[in-house]
Amino acid sequence: MTKRPNDQMIKKLSLVLIALAATLVVVAGNANIHHPSSNTYHPFPLLGGELSNSAATSVADIDEVLPRMRALGLNTVLVPAYWELMEPVEGEFDFTLIDRIIDVARHEQLRVVFLWFGVWKNSMSCYAPSWFKQDTKRFPRAMTASGKPLEIASCFSPDVLQADLKAFSALMRRIKEQDPQREVVVMIQIENEIGMLESARDHSPLAEKVYRQERWAERYGTDETADEKFMALSYARYVEHLAKAARQIHDMPLYVNAAMNSRGRRPGEYPSAGPLAHLIDFWREGAPSIDLLAPDIYDTGFKSWAAQYAMPLRPQDGGKIKNRLFVPESRCCENSGVRALYVFGEHQALGFSPFAIDQASEKETESVTKAYGLMTQLVNGSSLSSAKKLINWSFSSFAKKSSWGLLFDQDDRERIINDNGVVMTCRHYFTLPWDSRATDGSTWPEGGAVLIRLDKFDYLLAGSGVVIDFKTSEEKQQEEQKQLGEDGFAEAGSDSSKFKSLKVQKFKSSKFRGSRLGLLSVDEVTIGEDGKMEYVRRHNGDQSHQGRHARISVGEWKILHIRLYEY
Repeated sequence: MTKRPNDQMIKKLSLVLIALAATLVVVAGNANIHHPSSNTYHPFPLLGGELSNSAATSVADIDEVLPRMRALGLNTVLVPAYWELMEPVEGEFDFTLIDRIIDVARHEQLRVVFLWFGVWKNSMSCYAPSWFKQDTKRFPRAMTASGKPLEIASCFSPDVLQADLKAFSALMRRIKEQDPQREVVVMIQIENEIGMLESARDHSPLAEKVYRQERWAERYGTDETADEKFMALSYARYVEHLAKAARQIHDMPLYVNAAMNSRGRRPGEYPSAGPLAHLIDFWREGAPSIDLLAPDIYDTGFKSWAAQYAMPLRPQDGGKIKNRLFVPESRCCENSGVRALYVFGEHQALGFSPFAIDQASEKETESVTKAYGLMTQLVNGSSLSSAKKLINWSFSSFAKKSSWGLLFDQDDRERIINDNGVVMTCRHYFTLPWDSRATDGSTWPEGGAVLIRLDKFDYLLAGSGVVIDFKTSEEKQQEEQKQLGEDGFAEAGSDSSKFKSLKVQKFKSSKFRGSRLGLLSVDEVTIGEDGKMEYVRRHNGDQSHQGRHARISVGEWKILHIRLYEY
């Protein structure tokens, strides 16, 4: 009969999970978001999903979609606020949809992040009201160098700014009236994927005037890179007007999102000058009231894109995190769940949100539901009252890393982590030799997890499709790599020429030196709403390959409590 976790272990787990939850806060007057006045603390990660662009354009839409999002396991929904529907006649505001979103979300115990679809959405001015679109003299368009007008309002027009600012300010006032304590609406996105298309910068008369006045060509040159920097600073200055107004009306975190500069495209071929990682200094200069620059990740190389926006504490940034990772849009697919676990574990991300989750298939949303279920358990170890005690928490206290994110695919199969002498070789589950799905010709689903150190020789692993073995540094240096057969043992005997050709000696010494690590126990657990870790079953024998590793197979979603010993 195995033992359940004792009180000491429960206490230790709770303390670690409180710390983990603190890394995932959304609103705090601390170093990770330079949010100037609020003391409200939301000790939860944004387990989010963004609705498709037209999913909340009627009361019936809202009444149908929000309960469905709650059933998927989301705690936060990213919802557009449409300027064209909010101000169909200039100066006359209709907040029916805004009010309904807040009311239904409150009933469903969901948080909301409103996305201001104002002057720009994916670069274009498609969500501006008809009265705005049709008056191109009052609300001029951006132009290419050849004078071609674009379906993009010029950010250099004072009239464009004032119309946008008036509507956005009205939205913020309405949100404050409907949700004064910020119990529902927890963050605002200003505009959506700002950027220039067809041209790296605006060449309209108003833009050219500013370009000349700032002597931009003399400072930066005249190529498309310099043009993009000019527009980045100009867009940021525009957004700062809206951000400052929001702060004065109803202070809460604010962010802007970016379409990635991927696939070798040049400025103007992607939405150039948006809040991209290589332009962060221009955006920080122009829009200091914006808390986060956030990547919309749809392309391959998910880990690389995420890393560009996870900019940690640096002395030169004056004691503030340069940018905290938040992924407001990512392709909704069967890999979304493990990608979410990766960003929470590796970067202590504020949140993750698959796009158009309301239109996704059950096969695509299942991984999100499973992963969010695991994350909910992990943060259950920190109650609201406990988390409030950490209100003076600083990111610098996490300089000694205690959590990691794992994410593997068919090409990127392995990661080695050295945690103070505990060397963890983490791999995709399909690197094990006995699963036929690994070699049936199909593309491997991604595997991923959150890995948390509770104490020396004591870890939690939460995820799907991963396997980990544990060694001392000395043991790792001296290990032999052998080709394994379907039974998990050596493919051929030691006298086989085939074996000899596959054998790699990493440490050429005939005598083993140092100590080894073994698995003391691997227990599958759950974590209840009270934060207590509850024993489910012991993984041993075949389930740990006779004590060689801890694993969670592809298609399973589990939390494992792993304890080691040294011999």
